[in-house]
Amino acid sequence: MTTVTLGALAAHFGRDVDRGVSKAVGIIEAARRDGVDLLVFPDASIGGYIGDLRRPDTAELPPTLDPDGPELAAIAAAAGPMTVCIGYTEAAEGKRYNSAVCLSGDGVHGRHRKVHQPAGESLAYAAGESFCAFDTPVGRLGMLIDYDKTFPESARTLALDGARIIAALNAWPASVTDRAARLPADRQSRLFDLYDCARAAENQVFVVSSNLTGVTGSLRFLGQAKVVGPGGDVLANTRSKGGLAKVDVDVTAEITRARRVLNHLAELKAESYHRRPSDTAPGR
Repeated sequence: MTTVTLGALAAHFGRDVDRGVSKAVGIIEAARRDGVDLLVFPDASIGGYIGDLRRPDTAELPPTLDPDGPELAAIAAAAGPMTVCIGYTEAAEGKRYNSAVCLSGDGVHGRHRKVHQPAGESLAYAAGESFCAFDTPVGRLGMLIDYDKTFPESARTLALDGARIIAALNAWPASVTDRAARLPADRQSRLFDLYDCARAAENQVFVVSSNLTGVTGSLRFLGQAKVVGPGGDVLANTRSKGGLAKVDVDVTAEITRARRVLNHLAELKAESYHRRPSDTAPGR
């Protein structure tokens, strides 16, 4: 049996890049002392997220980072043997991407650019184009960035590519149109938890879901970081507070047990989902 410790972070990060890097390094060092093997930071941890989802102020956008620059190098150096997923705004090809990187002291294991953009986010970022899994010291892993997890196809693509763990990095706010007085009663709070559990259960994988806390501009972030098992059960969570949700698991044993009788990926009839409407019309 090989047990690893999975950790999902809920924390506040703002615009100050140097302060964000310093805070992230401190969190990483503390997690290493606690024996964490995989630490998933929120989306936009380095440099913060936009302050308005519908009409982002293009004059006050999060600062961009060079993916090969000193900031992520400092994160990798602090990580050492631990695997870390962290979100930032990437400058590449003359565009800005809402991006995540998975790395350790050995270097970068994988990258992801957010594909699905809600509301006015396209005014602030270019969109990514694909989902892919990659190998890490804690096993094969894939990443999603907040709104990506709303779409079942995103997590399913990663699972079919062999991901056993999905790191969901989030900058997920409370509802911007129908706010509740208390965060646990907010509609987006319910959906955030629902998507985490559904994506894990559908694909019988682990979902390690982080999120921002606090306020940026008009957005109030939910927290609710958690680790979800392959049966869709929440194994650890921070609720609406900041902190680290962590749990010790045998990834292979738990996924094998979940798939012992009902194996969703093996029993998937993928060919049934690609027919044109005319192919199934009456009389054909």
